[in-house]
Amino acid sequence: MGSEPGMGWNWIVSLAKYCEVFVVTEGEFRPQIETWFVKVNNADIAQRLHFFWNPIGRDEDECMKIRKMCWNQGDWRFYRYYRKWQKKTAEIAEDICKKERIDILHQLNMIGFREPGYLWQVSKKTGIPFVWGPIDAKASFPMAYAQKASFKIRTFLRIKNLITLLQLQFSRRVRVAAKQAGAIVGASSNSVKSIKKYLHLDATLINETGCRVTSNSVLKEKKKNDAFEILWVGKFDFRKQLDLALHAVALADIDDVCFHIVGGGNDEPYKKFASSLGISSCCVWHGVVSHDDVQRMMRQCDLLLFTSVAEGTPHVVLESIANGLPVVCFDTCGHGDCVTENVGVKISLTNPEQSVKDFAEAIKALYHNRQLLQTMSKNCSARATELSWENKALQMLDLYNKVVCNQGNEDSRLCGNDC
Repeated sequence: MGSEPGMGWNWIVSLAKYCEVFVVTEGEFRPQIETWFVKVNNADIAQRLHFFWNPIGRDEDECMKIRKMCWNQGDWRFYRYYRKWQKKTAEIAEDICKKERIDILHQLNMIGFREPGYLWQVSKKTGIPFVWGPIDAKASFPMAYAQKASFKIRTFLRIKNLITLLQLQFSRRVRVAAKQAGAIVGASSNSVKSIKKYLHLDATLINETGCRVTSNSVLKEKKKNDAFEILWVGKFDFRKQLDLALHAVALADIDDVCFHIVGGGNDEPYKKFASSLGISSCCVWHGVVSHDDVQRMMRQCDLLLFTSVAEGTPHVVLESIANGLPVVCFDTCGHGDCVTENVGVKISLTNPEQSVKDFAEAIKALYHNRQLLQTMSKNCSARATELSWENKALQMLDLYNKVVCNQGNEDSRLCGNDC
C-alpha cells in the first residue's frame, strides 16, 4: 500500500529486524495484518511485533464514518476524533510502559505535524525518550500553481496556508511535543527548514517512505526507432499538475513520443486540453490500473514525468527509481530529496509558464541524449539501495541509539559500546 498505511507498516516491519516493537494502531487494516502473521515466513520478525488495537470509534459504523473523513483529505472534522484517539493511545502506551521495558517512545504516524499525539506526555511521566517523525511541516502550498484551480479550492488553500503558518508558530501542543522530543525527524528538506525556522529546533532528514529494491533496476536497451515513452502517474487533481505535464510534452514537440497517463478522477478536462494542444494522438489514457501493471510500465518506459507540487515523499517516485526509470520532477517535497542528478532532472518552483518550458527542455535533452538516460537508469540501482527500507531502518536505529545515550540510559538494550 501507499500513503500512511504502507509507510507505517514498512517502518515497523523494518525496525522489527533490530527492535522489539510494541505497536498501538487503529483497526482498519487489522484483517490484513492478522493474515500477514499467518503467512509470514520470517518468524523472528513476527515474534518481535506486538499489536495493541485502538479503534477510532465506539462501534464499526462510527469507525467507518471517521475513516471516510480521514481518507477525504481536507475534512477538518477528522482531527477532533483523531485527537481523542491519540489520548487513548497514550493511555495504552503508558500501560505498556508499566509492563514492559521500553527504551523509546516513537510517534510515527500520521506524518502531519498538526497532530503530535500525546506520547510526549508519557515521556514526561516515565522519563523514556520520545522520538517524533518523520513529520511533514512544509510552510505553505505554492499558490502560483493553483491558478487553474476553482475559486473554492484557491480559497481553501489560502486559508490552509494561513492556518499552517499559525499552527507552526503558535500551536502550544506542537511546541511542547517538539521540545520534549529527544529527536525530531523531518520528512523532507522543506520540513527540516520549517522546523528550524518556526520551532527553532534541529531535525534529522529521513524521508518517510522507502524503496523496495528489485532485480529489475535497469532499463532495457532501446533502439533509436522505438517510440520515446513517458509515464505520468497520479490523481487527476490540481496538486498533481497534469495540465502542466501535457503542456510540457506538447512544447517538447517530439514526433515519436508516447505519453502514458495513469490515474483516477475526472479526465475529461485534461483530454480536452490535450486535444487543444494537438497531442491527443500520442496520449494513452490508462485510467486506474493495478500496482503490478504500473511496475511493468515503469520497466518499459523511458522516463517518469512527475509534476506534483505538494506531496510528502511520493511512493511512485521511489518505485520509479527502484525500477530503473529516471525521473523528471520539481525540486520540492520528498521527491526533491530523493531524485539526484544521477537518476533524473529537477525543475525549480517558479511559475507554471516557466515550469512548462523547463520541463519541456528537460524532456528534449533526455530524448536527444539516450546515453545519458541509460546511465541514469543504471544509476537507479545504487540510489534505490540508499533509499531502501533497510537503510532507513538503520538510520532510525542510529537515531534511537543517540537519543538513548544522550538521555544517559547506558543500561538500555539499544545502547552500544560507542555511546
